[in-house]
Amino acid sequence: MFGVSSLGTVSLQEIRKDHATPQCYQFYFHRDRGLNAAMMQSAREAGVNVMMLTVDSITGGNRERDKRSGFGIPFRPKASALLDFVLKPAWGLNYLTHERLSLPQLDAHVKLGGTTMSISRYFSEMLDPDMRWEDVAAMVKDWGGHFCLKGVMSAADARRAADIGCDGIILSNHSGRQLDGTRAPFDQLAEVVDAVGDRLDVMVDGGFTRGNHVIKALSLGAKAVGLGSYYLFPLAAAGQRGVERALSLLQDELIRDMKLMGARSVADLGRSNLRARAALPK
Repeated sequence: MFGVSSLGTVSLQEIRKDHATPQCYQFYFHRDRGLNAAMMQSAREAGVNVMMLTVDSITGGNRERDKRSGFGIPFRPKASALLDFVLKPAWGLNYLTHERLSLPQLDAHVKLGGTTMSISRYFSEMLDPDMRWEDVAAMVKDWGGHFCLKGVMSAADARRAADIGCDGIILSNHSGRQLDGTRAPFDQLAEVVDAVGDRLDVMVDGGFTRGNHVIKALSLGAKAVGLGSYYLFPLAAAGQRGVERALSLLQDELIRDMKLMGARSVADLGRSNLRARAALPK
């Protein structure tokens, strides 16, 4: 399954046209309820299979690197970035010879006025910091199909998600770019699976870079593992070939390690495969 963000640079329709993979829509909840409804309708018309509401980003985290670089949407190179283009001429050539980046999920509904909007400004001005469980329940009902919450990090919230009709949740801390000091999603996995694993699908993302990482998550009861930065870095470095290579390495390691463990399928994975690290003596 492939996830497309409402801040994605390729339209839902274009991805659906070129690729038949199941598709979920990572949705951000806006202050403008009409905008939310219009974006959901666009997703419905594009054949999106799962609506995935992000619930850990009602305001922007303190993304210091973005502030230093001036990163914004849509992307516009600044004087401070010129040195990077000089040092990496292939990147600069790629930027000049390819079509301009845009935000097609938003462009159809929002006019950014031709100016660059910082990520922090987008989160603080356009997203609704007062989103409540009642809003989520209404969205679940309006969507009328498979619905998932991304960014859940507690068993209590997982139970609430099941109560309002969600089909799945993704344990995620947004790659650690939101709440500083939060626990890793993996550390919450067993507790949440025990709480709601019989009521909805529990998935997890954040920091998975090896096949044995995936095996550990599946062994704890996760139904799936999400990958983001894992494929974006090889995409930036080597394009499609880089992504294919990275995914093949992950798949090879996953299969090889399962063979070495004597597991014929994912169904054979369980907590008996794992041992908790003993606490260090004081």
